[in-house]
Order: sequence, then C-alpha cells, then structure tokens
Amino acid sequence: MPITTCIFDAYGTLFDVAAAARIAAAEPDFPQLADTWPAVAEHWRLKQLQYTWLRAITGAHTDFWQVTQEGLDWALERNGLDGDTALRARLLALYWELQAYAEVPAMLHALKEAGMNTAILSNGSPDMLNGAVQSAGIRDVLDDCLSVESVGIFKPDASVYDLVGKRFGCAKDEVLFVSSNGWDAAGASGYGFTTAWVNRAGEPLDRLPWTPQHVLTDLTGIPELATA
Repeated sequence: MPITTCIFDAYGTLFDVAAAARIAAAEPDFPQLADTWPAVAEHWRLKQLQYTWLRAITGAHTDFWQVTQEGLDWALERNGLDGDTALRARLLALYWELQAYAEVPAMLHALKEAGMNTAILSNGSPDMLNGAVQSAGIRDVLDDCLSVESVGIFKPDASVYDLVGKRFGCAKDEVLFVSSNGWDAAGASGYGFTTAWVNRAGEPLDRLPWTPQHVLTDLTGIPELATA
C-alpha cells in the first residue's frame, strides 16, 4: 500500500539534542563548557536513552522530563561539572527550546502539500513536545504529537507504535517511520512500519534482528521517499 502517514521521532530526529549544550557554551556565563560541551551533550543523550530502556524493562516508568534531568546530572558529574546549579538550570531551560534541524520546516511543508498525515511519536512528555514544537514553529505542519505517556512505557515497546494506527486509522504498511536512533528505526521495522534511519553521524548499523529499509544522512529526502 502507498504511504499515507509520516511519523517522526522528536529528539535527535527533528530537534537537535546537542543544541542546549552548544548554545550554553557560547554564552559568557558558562566558560566551563567551552571545551567540554560536546562530551556533556553526548553523555547526556546516552544516559537519557539508557535510562528509558532500563525503566521500560523493569516497569519503573516515569516521565521523560525526569529521565532528562537524571541523564544531565550524570553527564555533569562525569565531566566534573556537578554542583554547578546555574549551569544545570540553564541547560534544562534550553532543552525546552531545542532548535529544529535546518531542513525540517521545508520537509514537513512538502509532506503536507503531498497530502500526508504527519506526526511526532516520542518518548517526550506532552509538555516537552509542545514546547519544542512551538519553539521550532512547526505546529501548523504536524497533525499531532503522540507521547508515550498515554501508554506508560518508553520505546521500543510495541504499545507505543500502536498509537499511530489508533490515531490515524492506518495500516502498518501505510506508515513511514523516521528516526535518528538506529534502535528505534529497527524496532519500528520489526513492528511492521516502513522505516528510515537518519544517520547524521555515520554510525554503524545496530546489530539487531531488524534493520531499517532506508538510511539517510538528513531529512531532505523524506518527501520523495514517502511519495515514491
């Protein structure tokens, strides 16, 4: 069946998760980040994801904002910046205003012009997603923001991917699911979606039972892929 519905992961896919640390590092109040911000951003994201997986498999769900704070606390301590309350507060504030990647608005507009359903499917809490979407100015080209909070478990649990069919009434093979996380794209492939992995960093393919059908370096080619 042709693709009718394009679903996007949020963090790292539409929104640049390194932007908070990068922006803070350029501000005069935080010279301590000048050399360490790439490591802080990497460690923050790594722990944020690891904590979602651990909470999912142990049934210890909490919202993504709590996981985001805990991941940052680990990253700051790892880089010798724990106890810097002003820096912590600034990084968390910036996370609510993450920048979208440059190609995102035009890509989403092209999908809507082609008649596609468009939505976010994210681990993020509804408030976090609303803040990011508002900050990026892309609300008018998204039909919905679907959060794992409605099912109480993080991706890649199948109940999260079920939200797409429930919202749009579409079959699995009508969905193009797009993520910058290889494990997420793989999990969605196993679920039955057509998937595109946006591999901006040129990382190796995850060794999992499923693989994404498409691998891209950015989101520019998504409209052509969806309408092919």
